[in-house]
Amino acid sequence: MPSWNRILSEIHTASIHDIIRRKYLKQLSDKTQRNAIAYYSGWMEKEFLIRQGLTGFEVNDGDKNGFMATIHELDRSKGLDLVLHTPGGDVAATESLVGYLRLMFEGNIRVIIPHMAMSAGTMIALAANTIVMGKHSSIGPIDPQVGGLAAHAIIDEFEQAKREITANPLTAAVWQPIIAKYSPTLIGECAKAIDWATSIVKDWLATGMFADQADPTERALRVVEQLGSHNETLAHNRHISACKARELGIPITSLEEDDDLQEAVLSVHHSYILTLTETPAYKIIENQNGVAFINAVQVMPGLAVQAPQRPASAVATEPVQP
Repeated sequence: MPSWNRILSEIHTASIHDIIRRKYLKQLSDKTQRNAIAYYSGWMEKEFLIRQGLTGFEVNDGDKNGFMATIHELDRSKGLDLVLHTPGGDVAATESLVGYLRLMFEGNIRVIIPHMAMSAGTMIALAANTIVMGKHSSIGPIDPQVGGLAAHAIIDEFEQAKREITANPLTAAVWQPIIAKYSPTLIGECAKAIDWATSIVKDWLATGMFADQADPTERALRVVEQLGSHNETLAHNRHISACKARELGIPITSLEEDDDLQEAVLSVHHSYILTLTETPAYKIIENQNGVAFINAVQVMPGLAVQAPQRPASAVATEPVQP
């Protein structure tokens, strides 16, 4: 007797978006002879829902359920191509997810970035053996944010205040309302956040893409110092191209080097963006066999209630105000 999930999966695959999306992801996997998992967030396509308070677009602990569902029954000896499109998210969730993926595929992971993998998305990419980017692709800084503010910037401002007040006590009156907005433990939290992000990414680089290089730890540290410094990148949403990433010491593989791969990847990308644009879906985690974990919204007048996620091919709906 077919299971509930199998029948539910058959119902949802009737969607033309599902059929087209899965066709192109399967074609990518067939070409590379590797497992392919797409991780797509619709933070740009559904920005209006973020303004209404809908969460889940970012990397979060709930994503582990999606990856568990999509990795189940894969031949993990083939490695993983992770097609990544995300604004970033929680560092703790990112650390846990990377640890899980590396364990499942024994480190044989290639991250493909058709468009953008920012912040924690960049951290995930740096944990892979290989990063593939096109001329149009971007990664971003990995400087941690605390309360929506750059941790580096908070510490720099605090240190500047100390210097100026020490040099001229009269400036205390100017700095007082600025420093007053900081909680007593904020500076310490910022320092810990910086150390945390720096240490885990440095370790991923040294044991991953730099493992076979001379002085892997030193190379990793140089990359982390560039991407993790607010003074270097200037803004958390700074877009870093493939060319710039190479200048920072990251060995980026060009998507344009292989015409067939480029066509396969961009076909996957366009099909996912169209799904996120034209359907209620706002996050999709899916493998080449059609197993998917999809978060979607259901527009219902007068409601803004968040519903739980559901595994495998089920669709989790979250009613929101139109």
